[in-house]
Amino acid sequence: MERHEVELIQSLASQHDELRYLWSRHKTMEKDLARLDSIRNPSPLERKEISELKRNKLKGKERMQAILDAHRGL
Repeated sequence: MERHEVELIQSLASQHDELRYLWSRHKTMEKDLARLDSIRNPSPLERKEISELKRNKLKGKERMQAILDAHRGL
């Protein structure tokens, strides 16, 4: 996510509950992915968790982008 988008999310989050929730969840998933990605030989369960986190993170990012686009009038 680009810096200007992050700044816009942070400024709109105080007024938009869904965006605030999505942003918080996005940051948590990034931390979880960083932790799991540091594992040298992930187990099948860890690989499944990585896959699910990436999928959910992408869904959240797409929803945040839709909210930002609506805010910009796109």
